[in-house]
Amino acid sequence: MARLRPKVLVVDDDAATRDGLTALLESWGYHPLAAGNGQAALQRCNQDLPHAIVSDLMMPGMTGLQFIEALHERVHQVAIIMLTGQATIETAVQAIKLGAYDYLPKPLESAKLRMVLEKGLKQVRFAREANVLRQKLESPLGSYGELIGKSATMRQIYQRLSQLAHTDAAVLVSGESGTGKELVARTLHNLSPRHEETFLVLNCAAMAPTLMESELFGHEKGAFTNALERHLGCFEQADGGTLLLDEITEMTAEVQAKLLRVLEEGQVRRIGAAASIPVGVRVVAATNRLPASAVKEGKLNRDLFYRLNVFHLALPPLRERADDIPLLARYFLESFGEKYQRPIMPWASDFVPALLAHSWPGNVRELRDSMERLALLAPGPTLTATDVQQCRVDAMLADNLARDHQIALQF
Repeated sequence: MARLRPKVLVVDDDAATRDGLTALLESWGYHPLAAGNGQAALQRCNQDLPHAIVSDLMMPGMTGLQFIEALHERVHQVAIIMLTGQATIETAVQAIKLGAYDYLPKPLESAKLRMVLEKGLKQVRFAREANVLRQKLESPLGSYGELIGKSATMRQIYQRLSQLAHTDAAVLVSGESGTGKELVARTLHNLSPRHEETFLVLNCAAMAPTLMESELFGHEKGAFTNALERHLGCFEQADGGTLLLDEITEMTAEVQAKLLRVLEEGQVRRIGAAASIPVGVRVVAATNRLPASAVKEGKLNRDLFYRLNVFHLALPPLRERADDIPLLARYFLESFGEKYQRPIMPWASDFVPALLAHSWPGNVRELRDSMERLALLAPGPTLTATDVQQCRVDAMLADNLARDHQIALQF
């Protein structure tokens, strides 16, 4: 399928300038549109909003400033580049305040226009994609990216994610196991300008302390026994993207100190290497501990805490967002029904009260696993409180078997 060309609307009352710009845009691979005045341009935008607009500032009738004002909230969904004479730079700055992306003086330099247009279109793409996710907040499900829920607490988290997404600031996410810390980090990445780059997760709790440094920073061939070839660490693998350090408090104190240096210097040195390598990675750290308590207990380096805790998102346990439990249950049941090609059974009157009565110590992860069991094993014809109770029994049996297996492995 052919790649869609971005639409760029040229607005100028001078026909020669208008024709010259449309020909130039066509040669650059854009889909040019044209309008001879602000009113005609506004009509075109009402029919089909272009990706970018190159407009003269001073035009008879509707001026460039009036045109921008008439776009209202849509101004942030399109890259507007104003063309102005040197004598009207102050007015052009006013256009920026109204929502224009940039302004260029006349006579126009084509290379400058091309560069500004490319940057503006990139910003607009991010803004439109973020707007699509924001609109999901108004859906009956109340979803935001991969997060589900419309309780007041979750809406506050959605708002904070929206504010943080377009920055490179470090974020520390805390919450009990199963509350969705990785989903929060992934949503933050998907909303950001880095969304086309790598999103990498390193579970610090699952990594042997002796391997952690190599996994994070990489190593050169021959740096230590069994280092048979060069290995790129997580920072190099995620360069340009986002790195989630899950369960950061399980990282040894020595590695935490080295991580702090990498974050402060923006450079990483592989084990056995003679020089450091610059990296541009956004780091999101997650923990199931209270961050301040982890610092007091010596589980989290104090300086690293301050470096990571530029912004802190504390995720609530499921028992504190009970309004979201029926929404999540329905979402999971429908998802697993589709996955396993199973009918979606109606709910008996005692089903939701039984869901709400459970404390869900495993949080969203436990609820998801329970709904998967129901989608596959519930006898029907309706889902009842008895089904919820059976799920809890099955989960307890599975936990006991796993614990017995782990004990057996120790002997």
